Amino acid sequence: MSSIIQGIAASAGIAIAKAFTLQAPNLTVEKHTTTEAASEHTRLDDALAASTVDLEKIKDRALTEFGEEQAAIFQAHLLVLNDPDWISQVKDYVSNEQVNAEFAVQTVSQTFIDLFEAMDNEYMRERAADIRDVAKRVLAHLLGERFVDLTAIDEQVIIVAEDLTPSDTAQLNKDFVQGFTTDIGGRTSHSAILARTLEIPAVVGTKEATTIKHGDTVIVDGLTGQVIVNPTEAEIATYREKQTQYSAQKAEWAKLAHEPSQSADGHHVELAANIGTPEDITAVLEYGGEGVGLYRTEFLYMGRDALPTEEEQFEAYKAVLEKMDGKPVVVRTLDIGGDKELPYLPLPHEMNPFLGYRAIRLCLDEQTIFRTQLRALLRASVYGNLKVMFPMIATVNEFRQAKAVLLDVKAELQQEGIKVSETIEIGMMVEIPSSAVMADIFAKEVDFFSIGTNDLIQYTMAADRMNERVSYLYQPYNPAILKLVQMVIDAAHKEGKWAGMCGEMAGDEVALPILLGLGLDEFSMSATSILRARSQLKQLSREQTQAAIAEIMTMATADEVEAYVREHFMTK
Repeated sequence: MSSIIQGIAASAGIAIAKAFTLQAPNLTVEKHTTTEAASEHTRLDDALAASTVDLEKIKDRALTEFGEEQAAIFQAHLLVLNDPDWISQVKDYVSNEQVNAEFAVQTVSQTFIDLFEAMDNEYMRERAADIRDVAKRVLAHLLGERFVDLTAIDEQVIIVAEDLTPSDTAQLNKDFVQGFTTDIGGRTSHSAILARTLEIPAVVGTKEATTIKHGDTVIVDGLTGQVIVNPTEAEIATYREKQTQYSAQKAEWAKLAHEPSQSADGHHVELAANIGTPEDITAVLEYGGEGVGLYRTEFLYMGRDALPTEEEQFEAYKAVLEKMDGKPVVVRTLDIGGDKELPYLPLPHEMNPFLGYRAIRLCLDEQTIFRTQLRALLRASVYGNLKVMFPMIATVNEFRQAKAVLLDVKAELQQEGIKVSETIEIGMMVEIPSSAVMADIFAKEVDFFSIGTNDLIQYTMAADRMNERVSYLYQPYNPAILKLVQMVIDAAHKEGKWAGMCGEMAGDEVALPILLGLGLDEFSMSATSILRARSQLKQLSREQTQAAIAEIMTMATADEVEAYVREHFMTK
């Protein structure tokens, strides 16, 4: 008899194959007393060297298969592996406590992991996962254990695991790995993001995927978040038909790559993409993106041991602008700080860095870093349609100060005889509730808004969506969120400005009819979501969605909103 496990739909599609259960190596560590500290230090150095060889190989494969953004994950792992602070703490623990290297690695690493996991922030939780990944690799070499080589898989399978680390996901070959399912994780985890990049179905956060036995037949429904274990022949036939239908649907979506993004009654919006590196533009153009709604520039600063130079940044921005060939490119200035640590930029540890010294707050304080980025951006502006966006703006004075710095840098460049575009729009992310509430005032000063719903929802609901105990409060359709979004859009339009959205909500099929009705001008999402959104948009009437907004805004819960949208706008 078949059984159904419910999880989170992380990557769309249907996969049917035998389960390949990913058994982690036995990394059980026992504490041993030793007076041979030098010998333990040598064992540690050998394990670090072997781990470095492993990670260099994985990084090179990630670069070849997936591009610089994924490869940067492993460059960051290499920095962790060679972090002198971590290494010295491990060696000191060996010497001072007279223990074996394995126990010291485990103990010190767990201290670092606990520190990051306590930081109520998605990004820092991912950094904790990186440290855990690196520590496991070092421990495996110390213990003489081997990791499963996922590149050796030569038959069609569905990976089943407690979780997939970045090292695991970088080894997946989509010719054989049809999909995967995990006990833990969410839509923004490394594994989920990579699954969407590879376009393989994935269901994460099931809490019981590892009850599946190796060799069991498994269906992963990345559309509904269901995993069917040992399905009947009739169920397999049903899902084979769903597979065929989804493939046909994707083929139909592909025909829309060069079609306008407009509703059934002719209302046009812009469907743009979120990117992290210049290499991501290939997918944006392939999937018919009408612009870049969010260029996350922090990837230029990560996975390295020094700040990027002005010239390095200039070349990256120029490449994106040129490839987009006049289509709008919204570049978010550096969003780094207390919650996104850089090894070469020492910052004080904070109790709650997600609400601390980061993004525009850091840039206004560290103006040498900020001005270098702005110089590179402004120099690149003549190569395309650049729009500059400041993140984490909480007050009008912050926006004014940031804009003043930009204008000062522009004047400086012009005095040097360097050409700068005169049509650059200067806007801000709306991700802090205070900014949404004050949108009518901000709208008089900005050229555009882009709503960052990932943070706006967390801040409004006071709930970290990566914290499983309160994840139920991460509610994109909550009327409180919708009212804040409405305030921002209405304020922008009143001043003749445009409003976009660059959070996950922009690519959400339930949210799309609501956002269309609210009058959102630009939807920025993962490139692979653009064609589905364009297809859905063509089936919607702007007039009907507008008419529904008044009723939606009287609802009390997110569940009521979702049920209403599914009934009225998602029945086709």
